[in-house]
Amino acid sequence: DGTAKTKAGRMAGAKDLTDGPYQKQFTDEQILQRLKAGVTDKGKEKMKPFKSVLSDDEMKALVAKVRTFAK
Repeated sequence: DGTAKTKAGRMAGAKDLTDGPYQKQFTDEQILQRLKAGVTDKGKEKMKPFKSVLSDDEMKALVAKVRTFAK
């Protein structure tokens, strides 16, 4: 649902994607780049890259879905 209120979401420090002002802080292209390359913070992997798992079209569809969470 995009709220990051699951155990895994809390452990990963995931942000609430239903927060419209938060979503406005990044572009669709920035989301795509993070999906492709993954996310690290201080050398620790926070999200694995999806470039070998999802096609470009699938990643674009995922970005569009994430954007629907914003209120």
